[in-house]
Amino acid sequence: MALIGSTTAEKLYNKYVAAGMTPAGAAGSLGNQDKESGLKPTNLQNSYENNPAKTGGVRYTDTTYTAAVDCGAYAGFVDDRAGYGIAQWTHPDRKRKLLEYAKSRGTSIGDLDMQGDFYIKELKESFPAVWKVLTTTTSVQEASNAVMLDFERPADQSVENQNRRAATSQTYYDKFAKKGSGTMGFTNSSLATVKLISPNKTVNRNHAIDIITIHCFVGQVTAKRGCEVFQPSSKGASCNYVVGYDGSIGLCVEEKDRSWCTGGYKKVNGVNVPIRVNGISGSSNDYQAVTIEVASDSAHPYAITEKAMAALIELCTDICRRNGIKKLLWSGDKNLVGNPAKQNLTVHRWFANKACPGDYIYQRLGDIAAKVNAKLGATGAAPVQPSAPVSSVPYKVRITATDLRIRKGPGTNTDIVQKAIAPGVYTIVSEASGQGATLWGKLKSGLGWVSLDFCKKI
Repeated sequence: MALIGSTTAEKLYNKYVAAGMTPAGAAGSLGNQDKESGLKPTNLQNSYENNPAKTGGVRYTDTTYTAAVDCGAYAGFVDDRAGYGIAQWTHPDRKRKLLEYAKSRGTSIGDLDMQGDFYIKELKESFPAVWKVLTTTTSVQEASNAVMLDFERPADQSVENQNRRAATSQTYYDKFAKKGSGTMGFTNSSLATVKLISPNKTVNRNHAIDIITIHCFVGQVTAKRGCEVFQPSSKGASCNYVVGYDGSIGLCVEEKDRSWCTGGYKKVNGVNVPIRVNGISGSSNDYQAVTIEVASDSAHPYAITEKAMAALIELCTDICRRNGIKKLLWSGDKNLVGNPAKQNLTVHRWFANKACPGDYIYQRLGDIAAKVNAKLGATGAAPVQPSAPVSSVPYKVRITATDLRIRKGPGTNTDIVQKAIAPGVYTIVSEASGQGATLWGKLKSGLGWVSLDFCKKI
């Protein structure tokens, strides 16, 4: 997961707990890394700093050493035996693996997020006994000693040094673990009439809920059927709630847990890495978000029913009330990801190569936020106009033109399916914006789309 928190220590603590460490295990890791590096990911061992005799004749600071390794100007990183990073990696084999991992991620060798992930990876692959302690123990002392004696292995392994590191670890435990147990209490919506809990989840989210992420299900299902889809572990995906086409609401993953809903990957140097926005991946988004899958059509623009829309607005209002979200904010600005004080609605398409939540919902997120805010009584909750007119579908239209074309998609840049539709009354089941018309309507027959500029609603 990406880094979530206001300080380096909080970010690493959250990452370690999310990876499976107990609060004591995460605190034990932090206490040791604090003593090793002050939690500074660019930290170069003090005896090597400004010591050209040890670094190829060049004087390096933390910053210049990191930059030289990143650009290839300094080739001695692997073999110089200089402690580096939050864990002060020193042995050539471990530093080589750290450098290779950074390159595979496309990050600086001094990147905090990368180093936190590498620490977890190294524990799992090379120090399984330590990993087992960190993921099972409730003792801060035991966790701290395991990291110090079997992972870090400093020259001073005295009982006095063990106690010093354990004391620092306890400080982090008191700051984060006790804070979490006191403030991160979660409830579920009483609006849910179906409860089918998916096994596809991360138990105990590590962040307060301050975001809502709405998805399209791609299928006009009931809440029960939607939840059933996420029951097999082989599915590898889930959501917190499903809203059915009939307005039913189902609980699929409890709000105390992170759903597996908003992830996405891309290839970097032949390796799949999470797509990140401002350093935040979709899976990390879900630590902060309640995710909602809404029953929709199976094709563009993935329209939803009027009943589903009404239920979605009620559910979002309830989520906001219970989690202390005073106002739902939407501007459609991807650059605001990670800043819920300015935008606390996010969408899957930002974190993956997907159209989700579909244009129908996406174009109405401003209107959804305005209606939720009105129910919340949010001050200054002026309606935000959607980018396309919002109408209730389905509805009937009368067509009198004798040469109105039916197109494959919503736009004159799509193929013509039929050169002329016979005059008469037709049912429109979806709307979408597109080239060549103010608004396009999808015919219930499934034959295609027509320009609503030449249709009269009845």
